Amino acid sequence: MVGTSEIKKGLCIRYNHGIYTIIDFQHVKPGKGPAFIRTTLRNVETGKVIDNTFTSGHKLDDVRVERRTYQFLYKEDTTYHFMHNETYEQTFIDEKIINAPKFLKEGNNAEIVFDADNESALICELPASIVLEITYTEPGEKGNTATNAFKPATVETGAEVRVPLFINEGDHIKISTASGDYSERVKI
Repeated sequence: MVGTSEIKKGLCIRYNHGIYTIIDFQHVKPGKGPAFIRTTLRNVETGKVIDNTFTSGHKLDDVRVERRTYQFLYKEDTTYHFMHNETYEQTFIDEKIINAPKFLKEGNNAEIVFDADNESALICELPASIVLEITYTEPGEKGNTATNAFKPATVETGAEVRVPLFINEGDHIKISTASGDYSERVKI
């Protein structure tokens, strides 16, 4: 059990017959009445996001989790195969618990969060940004960087991303895995 003073981002709790992770929280102390904590929670199984308010001093049932780094091996239908970097133990993850499966490339590392009590995978998180190569896009226009125009491009994982007009096939770009947006061109 944890108190509301111990709430932090990424904390996993049992709430309303499910496991939720805290995405965001804010401690509010109104001029009149008791203090409370406004939270945004994501259901680990379904991905549904809810807002909830806990009164100050409320006890929460926390879930003991372990974060481990795994390397992505290959995909088979909706099942993704990962290997632990140190023990070479393999695990199989369903596509629905991966935060951005369309950007997952063979050989990339991902962090898998396990429920320590029953060793079940809860969440699979890719790094905040990932570098991928452009495999197809319309030819770029040299010097066209002044406008904020974008064109569609396909990256090596098959995902489609909107990129600036000056990007060409073969270029490497950094993509934000949270939003799926182009960040910058990378020289390799």
